[in-house]
Amino acid sequence: MRMTVTFHVLGPFEVRRHGRPVRISGRKPRLLLATLLLDAGRVVGADRLAEVLWPHRPPRSAQANLRTYVSSLRSDLGAERLRSDPAGYAVDVTVQELDLLAFEELVDRGQYAEALALWRGAPLCDLPGSPVWDRRLEPLHEVRLRAAEALIERRISVGDHDGAAGELRGLLAEHPYREDLWARLVLTLHRGGRKAEALRAYAAVRCRLVDELGVEPGAELRGAYELILADETLAVVPRQLPPDLPDFTGRAEAVADLGRPFAVAVISGPPGAGKSALAVHVAHGLRAAYPAGQLYLELGDREPGDVLAEALRALGVAVAPPTVAERSALLRSLLAERPMLVLLDDARDHAQVRPLLPGDGSAVLVTSRRRITELPGAVRVQLGGLATEEALSLLGRIAGGDRVARERDAALAIVAACDGLPLAVRNAGTRLAARPGWSLSVLRQRLADDWLGELRDVRVCLDQGYAGLPPDAARALGALGLLGPPAQPGWVIDAALGRPGTDEVTDLLVELNLLESVGTDRVGQPRYRVPGLIAGHAVDRLVGAPDGPAAVGRVLAAWTATTEHVLARLPTTVFSLTATGAPRRALPGHTLERLTSDPAGWFEAEHEALAGAVEVAAGLGLAESAWGLAAAMVPYLDLHCHLGTWRRTHTAALAAARAAGDRYGEAAMLRGLAQVALYQDRYEESAEGFTQSRRIFHELGDRRAKAISICGLGAVSQFRGRHARSLGHFKQALAIFLATGDRPGEAYARQAIGRVCLKSGDLAQASESLGQAMRLAQELGDAHREGCVCVQMGHLHQAMSFHRHALEIFESLGDRHCGAYALQSLAGLQAARGDLVRASSGLERSLEIFQELGDRSGEASSIQLLGELHRSAGRTGLALDYLRHASALRSSL
Repeated sequence: MRMTVTFHVLGPFEVRRHGRPVRISGRKPRLLLATLLLDAGRVVGADRLAEVLWPHRPPRSAQANLRTYVSSLRSDLGAERLRSDPAGYAVDVTVQELDLLAFEELVDRGQYAEALALWRGAPLCDLPGSPVWDRRLEPLHEVRLRAAEALIERRISVGDHDGAAGELRGLLAEHPYREDLWARLVLTLHRGGRKAEALRAYAAVRCRLVDELGVEPGAELRGAYELILADETLAVVPRQLPPDLPDFTGRAEAVADLGRPFAVAVISGPPGAGKSALAVHVAHGLRAAYPAGQLYLELGDREPGDVLAEALRALGVAVAPPTVAERSALLRSLLAERPMLVLLDDARDHAQVRPLLPGDGSAVLVTSRRRITELPGAVRVQLGGLATEEALSLLGRIAGGDRVARERDAALAIVAACDGLPLAVRNAGTRLAARPGWSLSVLRQRLADDWLGELRDVRVCLDQGYAGLPPDAARALGALGLLGPPAQPGWVIDAALGRPGTDEVTDLLVELNLLESVGTDRVGQPRYRVPGLIAGHAVDRLVGAPDGPAAVGRVLAAWTATTEHVLARLPTTVFSLTATGAPRRALPGHTLERLTSDPAGWFEAEHEALAGAVEVAAGLGLAESAWGLAAAMVPYLDLHCHLGTWRRTHTAALAAARAAGDRYGEAAMLRGLAQVALYQDRYEESAEGFTQSRRIFHELGDRRAKAISICGLGAVSQFRGRHARSLGHFKQALAIFLATGDRPGEAYARQAIGRVCLKSGDLAQASESLGQAMRLAQELGDAHREGCVCVQMGHLHQAMSFHRHALEIFESLGDRHCGAYALQSLAGLQAARGDLVRASSGLERSLEIFQELGDRSGEASSIQLLGELHRSAGRTGLALDYLRHASALRSSL
């Protein structure tokens, strides 16, 4: 059984068993054991042990002597205590058995008083000592000093000035020349009501420094002495808060958050978000909790030392200490006596703020354009624009509530143009207040024409923020702003700056609240958006910058290359047209593969951003980039029925192509718009668009593109019930596809021919054409085309299996439009076989989809079939309602 032995090195060396001293005979065994205990649990090499025992020159018998000493120690302490190792020896002890280990554990747990009580003097002070020990003992002394200082601070914080003074005197007995400890003792005695004793302490240390070292006390110690002499300093009560805004509006949640106790709170947000207004408003609400005073310090680009000097002057210190560290320490000393509320306005970053933070008890409100997250434990409040009703209320309080209520629509447009930012709304309100004869519509129009000219205060604020940006950050901000409201993926900044690895630029813009992080999309990309007013200002600056247009051009080139890369991976790309002359800029291979591994997911994440890019390109007159991007989006937009985006992008690109005299682009966009019109049952408009595009493609000599337009004309004729004309168009297109070797086009044309033949009753020709189309679709791996053929094959053979297979394909591809037609066809077969419940359910589902997508022809067919279903079930009245509705819809087509 292990004997109860304890070891004590924090003072004279002692070993005790059951509390009684154990005699370790011989100086060298004691030195050996002390050395092992300093590195308890670790093997100490024989050479190092010899260096301690024989510091000048070990004898030849040193190793043998070591073994003898170890054997002696084992006899005294127990054999299990000392371990032998090929390299040396070790002693094994627990925390409870060695005061050194116990001290370190107690310090780690913050139990400073208990830890310091273990010290009985200098470690191993009754032994000769050795340089080998210094490696362990010197850090140990520092730990003890830090623990003592922490204990002193703890005593001061609870008002135990006498206890703190006693601890300080103990430290000074060991460190008689530490001026920081003397300054703390002087102030502690003074705060404990022992002013005379504090002055005597200062006089004593000054005499010692002058007599023994020939130097005067330093700035920190002198500052403590001056505080004692100038009791009136502590009588200064600063009340520096700026006046609260009488019309402060909104921010209820932020005000509530800041109404709870805090040591440091950081209010951040974009320019004009009302950070300072909120901070001042909250500070006025907290005044009663800080009767000792409130400091207000404007930071901006000032150095911390200058701000500290201002703060000290406000507290009555006529001459501030010379260094930042000394000024910071003096500020903490002053505020430790009387906790105050400190408002640090417009901070640059955390490094500027840190020296200005007082100790415990005070509260600090910080405002900054930067998201300062480096201050531990700080409450963080992030501001954006005001909610719409709050912004309207603020506008009304400035310009007149009745005025705003009378022209609510114009007022809504004004606050929207202001992005809800309080500074902008206030600026707009003061413009109206100064012009009572204006209607709100006048200001709304002026903001639409030139908001930078109207909101001059906002422009000044944005100019200040923009001026401090590095050139890369300014370029990136302008490029993102020009791309409009849709959130952009992070790689856009790489493209704008023409280099990879621009995370530091992105991070800076986000930290400065000039760029909003709006989450991560479904393909794992972080996305960003520039707020409206910031975007408009940045774009205004970008347009005049030398590299501005090039930055946007690089982004558009990257969008084009990436979109075409993804386009090739979609399940169907039939009838895609390419802008061969549009600039392209490839993303790095690994980035491209990661982003586009899920093509449909990528398009789903990006189609709004892509649409915005099309409009930007069109607005800049980059016609080929505009229509090339618009055309590349068509297979996805078609597959997922985004007809509004399709029409919007093609309309913008068509205008750009015509303005640039780009005939091919004009034809490509006319064809796309004709397809949208076809889907929305605008047959005259559709036929006109296909006819114009066919003519232009013919004039330009592009036979494949011409065949694509001819297919469109065939579809228009088919929907109008003109089967012969439709068949002629599709056969003409098929001949061109065969001549040009366009196999996807051939598959489409053969399927279209089969569909028309099926409608006109030529079942043999329908079967042949559909069979050829199915073979081609399967060879090409075109699942979508296979699904379309399956629907027709189901009609041909009256087989539900084809319809079900088609439905599975369309649902897997996310094509709700074609899926609705498959549901409709399947319901027809189910009704013919008497399964009226399933047929009715399928038709209802298809009807919902057609109505949602605006396909009136499909809607009419589903309503017609539902009417016939109800009639066959004997529900005559209901059937007539459905049939009349279907007839009215068809009449309107």
